Amino acid sequence: MAGDSTLVNSIVGPGTNVKGHIDVSGLLRIDGDFSGSIKTSDRVIVGRGGRADCTLDAATVVIGGAFRGTIYASDKVIALESALIIGTIFAPRLIAESGVILEGALHIKPRSDSEAPRRSERPDVHARATERPRTARRRTRRSGVRT
Repeated sequence: MAGDSTLVNSIVGPGTNVKGHIDVSGLLRIDGDFSGSIKTSDRVIVGRGGRADCTLDAATVVIGGAFRGTIYASDKVIALESALIIGTIFAPRLIAESGVILEGALHIKPRSDSEAPRRSERPDVHARATERPRTARRRTRRSGVRT
């Protein structure tokens, strides 16, 4: 069952507030509040009711709730229609449903596994004060208000 990507190894449940570093083998689901950093070779899911203020380092990241921070995804980032993302995304692929609110810098660059930067080689996104990030803004259908 090690290759079963539907197996949830860890969960931050609704009503739970966790601060710190999580290094997990397998899938992590966040339905409560989390702040800190997460590292996994598998998937991280921030559910619709989840809120994460952190640095994520995972193969695949799925955001359905609120996220603020930096995402390093070696495979892809999926933003569901209920997602609010404020931060920086480094990934070879970004899949965003209609209705996503996304503000920040996007670094979407396909790369082979051998070209993927190690954490120590990744740029310090906070040191780039002189660069202006590409900002993605969407109009929501429900309210018609630009965010």
